[in-house]
Amino acid sequence: MTFRTLARIGALATLLLTPLAAHATSFSPARVERLVLLMRHGVRAPLNGEVPPATRTGRPWPRWTAPAEQVTPHGAAALRALAEADRRWFAAAGLVAAQGCPDPAALRLWTNSSPRTIASGEAYSAGFAPGCALPVGHKPEGTNDPIFEPLGAHPVAFDASRAIESINRYTGGAETLIRRHAAGLKLLEQVLACPSAPCSPVEPASVRASADGHGIDLKGPIRAASGTAQVLMLQYLEGMPLAQVGWGRATPARLEALGAVHGALFDVFSRPAYMAAFQMAPTVDRITADLTAATAPKIDVLIGHDTNVAALAAVLGVPVKAPGFATNDPSPGGGIAIALVKAPDGRPAVRLWYRSQSAADMRAARDRTVWTPLRLQGCDEGAEHRCPLPQFLKRLEAATAPARS
Repeated sequence: MTFRTLARIGALATLLLTPLAAHATSFSPARVERLVLLMRHGVRAPLNGEVPPATRTGRPWPRWTAPAEQVTPHGAAALRALAEADRRWFAAAGLVAAQGCPDPAALRLWTNSSPRTIASGEAYSAGFAPGCALPVGHKPEGTNDPIFEPLGAHPVAFDASRAIESINRYTGGAETLIRRHAAGLKLLEQVLACPSAPCSPVEPASVRASADGHGIDLKGPIRAASGTAQVLMLQYLEGMPLAQVGWGRATPARLEALGAVHGALFDVFSRPAYMAAFQMAPTVDRITADLTAATAPKIDVLIGHDTNVAALAAVLGVPVKAPGFATNDPSPGGGIAIALVKAPDGRPAVRLWYRSQSAADMRAARDRTVWTPLRLQGCDEGAEHRCPLPQFLKRLEAATAPARS
């Protein structure tokens, strides 16, 4: 029985289900007071240089009809479907009405200033409330928004040497990271199937300060393979014929395995404690205001990049996993939802989920989602995995402290 059928018989207020039972997860009928959702943009065409130019293949890459780096028409359709499913979930949680145009003061959509995030916000808006022209806020295109690209704002406190120490402590060093993903790197070579190995460019591994000292440069096999693995996944999500996805060699199971190679990039840029602090400090300020300010909207949807979702997961100390994707490889459209709720004694508390489409549903642009509850270690009360709000805010503050000194 579908969610819409249940709604028609009056169960909307008491059940929180995804559209099909196969995708149902654990929900609570308890109302949500406010919700912040930090999500990645939708399916896009490959970035310029995402597959390193020196990469060799047995046959030419399939062509994309969408411009490089931009959300594709199919990606926009998948986002509209995602937003339809979100609207049902939010309505069941008591955040918005199930139909009609939402109160603009109750729902805020804010995206990074890049064209693909802006287009993602517009697609999400159209799916969430068709015909309502919900505003999509963002800074002028091409300008820096620290919520999504904090290092691009050149924070004066950032110390590249401390960042590298944190990265090496987290990964064990660039060579250790390569050995950890040896199986994925080998699998990628099998999919590329160039006339003579290696297919991916060979370059010594290193983690260094960027030329301007405001960031980190990663070189070596993980850097080269990460983008290639992502492009193969994007082919599948775009709905290309399976014979074209990795030239017929990139099955869904192989793509999920290769996602770990793509996700390894975040072991450098997003997950080490020092990097996570700087990647998340401005975003944490926004989240804190959303959960505490009297004027905050009921729903704040922030649409950025996989680096943002990975960094928030690191700050919270939780994994993210969507069906068909590797653990800790944030999916297009996937995001972390932070909900303000009331504990049984009336105290404010927080519940967390990773909300995503499965890879198969994204490929088909189906309007169903998976909400996976997330547990905060040391702050996990009851079957609903609540964390008292004051304790949650202290954790955010502590995790981002290096960026505030």
